[in-house]
Amino acid sequence: MNPITVVGSINLDTNLRVAYMPKPGETIHTKEMYTAGGGKGANQAVSAQRSGAKTRFIGAIGDDAAGQVMLELLEQEAIDTSGIQQLTNKRTGQAFITVDEAGENSIMIHGGANSAFSKVDVQNSRELIATSQCVIAQFETPLESTLEAFLIAREANVHTILNPAPALTISEDLVRVTDIIVPNETETQILTKITITDEASMKQAAAYFHDLGVKIVIITLGSKGAFYSTGTDQGIVPAFKVKAVDTTAAGDTFIGAFAAYLTPDLSNFVEAIRYGNLASSIAVQRFGAQPSIPTKDEITEAMK
Repeated sequence: MNPITVVGSINLDTNLRVAYMPKPGETIHTKEMYTAGGGKGANQAVSAQRSGAKTRFIGAIGDDAAGQVMLELLEQEAIDTSGIQQLTNKRTGQAFITVDEAGENSIMIHGGANSAFSKVDVQNSRELIATSQCVIAQFETPLESTLEAFLIAREANVHTILNPAPALTISEDLVRVTDIIVPNETETQILTKITITDEASMKQAAAYFHDLGVKIVIITLGSKGAFYSTGTDQGIVPAFKVKAVDTTAAGDTFIGAFAAYLTPDLSNFVEAIRYGNLASSIAVQRFGAQPSIPTKDEITEAMK
């Protein structure tokens, strides 16, 4: 099986645990504060690698201490970091995450080097993309860089997986070179302008993406699981019922694990969704982004 290549963001996360989210103008004490590896792209790469995929990463860090920390964390996972550019006079991306006792989070991101990652940086890693099984991207780096990566992948007959998060206006050019799109309910609504209320509305939203050439649409539904559509077949794969303490990186864990489990012909995508759901259910029972992501052995054991 060829490697998985992730094109995307790298953040150093500062995590705050609180009893409840403060109201505007309110000051509260935190219960805990810690730093951990994060960034949607890096989280997805770690998830894929821990689920047994040989994983490569294309992205950018700044010339600062946070960048070195993140590079070392990815290298400790045995992820191929040859596609990571170090940009001078740029700060490494950082996220500030507040998590309440219900496990819900509030996240603020400073893009830093992630926002300066360019088409040229992607082109410099053309060989990594062209020799992959699939390429995964998100919306925490410039869209023109993601489009360039997907164009290279399409030319090389490499599958593309797009996680359009955080939701932005999406170009049809990017959707047309996307094989699998994985938004959540809110992102689906923003991208399609279709209000998601039930399975019928999800089918309608999926049709929007299929009309633009997307093969498989997966709408993640949090504790309800995930809806999928191929245009001719659709359904919902239920989530695993657990008590969540921190939902940070739950979606990223799902996508990385899903991609790692997926066969080259995409024929087992429903089973891959179920595997991704299980990986995510383990992650939400732990704190932090990358520290919460389970290994293949943990997921396999939970399957028994």
